[in-house]
Amino acid sequence: MDTSVHTNFHTLGLSEPLVRDLTTAGLLVPTPIQAQAIPPALEGRDVIGCAQTGTGKTAAFVIPMIERLAALPKGQPQALILSPTRELALQILGTIEKLGRSHGISATVIVGGSDMQAQIRGLRQQPNILVATPGRLLDHMWNGTVNLAPIKILVLDEADRMLDMGFAPQINQILDALPIERQTLLFSATIPTDVTRLVQASLNSAVHVMITPASTTAEGVSQVVYHTTSHEKTNLLVSLLAVERGTVLVFARTKSRVDRLGQTLEQAGQRVAVIHGDLSLPQRLRALNGFKRGQVRILVATDIAARGIDVANIGHVVNYDLPNCPEDYIHRIGRTARMKMTGRASSFVTFEDHDQLRAIETLLGHPVPLAEGSSRSSDRPHSRAGTEGSGNGRQRWGRPGEGRRQYQPSLPVRERV
Repeated sequence: MDTSVHTNFHTLGLSEPLVRDLTTAGLLVPTPIQAQAIPPALEGRDVIGCAQTGTGKTAAFVIPMIERLAALPKGQPQALILSPTRELALQILGTIEKLGRSHGISATVIVGGSDMQAQIRGLRQQPNILVATPGRLLDHMWNGTVNLAPIKILVLDEADRMLDMGFAPQINQILDALPIERQTLLFSATIPTDVTRLVQASLNSAVHVMITPASTTAEGVSQVVYHTTSHEKTNLLVSLLAVERGTVLVFARTKSRVDRLGQTLEQAGQRVAVIHGDLSLPQRLRALNGFKRGQVRILVATDIAARGIDVANIGHVVNYDLPNCPEDYIHRIGRTARMKMTGRASSFVTFEDHDQLRAIETLLGHPVPLAEGSSRSSDRPHSRAGTEGSGNGRQRWGRPGEGRRQYQPSLPVRERV
């Protein structure tokens, strides 16, 4: 089937009931990742889908999964979707519930931070699809409450993120428990080396759907850099937020810093919520739902919110701290300008961040513009000693842009930062 041009979902070979559900959900025209991934997935082929955030990857695997499951006997789970985070798993569940109504396709979520007994009750309902995070799924496997033998379709969603989060051992155990004869769909925003190894071991003659390179940001994102110091960051953030309207997603490196920023912004009169891994699932969902509904204007988060969280119309993403690897910069700023909308991305850069900024610019292939009125950090007093947030976590800056054409800044590094 020619997947180059599809003006509507009818041309993808979908059934009328599913097209009606898509129309009801407001999905009228397939995105590029959907147009190219759905036809081979409907044929039962393995698919590797690579596209930036906000391009409709979830529907790209949910749609063919629903169509294929509709033709199979009901009565036991026959599809498994692995997700890196609880929030993303719940978002996927919502998509399945919207698009699977006419075919009677049901799903249940198996995630950490939620009641095991409630999940067991959900499993007893014999849903068609399991949506799970790797750790909690293994808990159920060890307890004998989940049997993966009937699974015919496996989806690894945000595969790069799951491996970055250290889930490789759990994923390998899950893969060992699955039938060899199955369809596997792998979706990711990037395909680094560790994902490639996973692909080679898990997929069979997969169709590759590469919509955009990993270094591509959404077209509508306006990016700027503010050169500052660690001590001036918070005042700069407060000043920026005081003069603009619209929703803002702020990324900070650590959980404690997220909490402190949330308190500071609240004291400054802002409607703010925070989200990080130490919060319970109900607390995280309450923060996200408040942000989605406009009850809070600002969400301060660690990278747990960088991928897969579908919040419409975020006007501004602020990198209070630069991320720990350059690819995460793409995922963070991809939270704005989704589905061809426009948005802003501002990054705070200290003298100590010069390697991070250079790696990001190498990945992008061009410099990030300097914000109007911002001086370079070389013009500022600085000290490497004792600087808060000078770096921790995954350090991958030694190999920026590996495998890509290297971008060389036109100015010396010290002048740029």
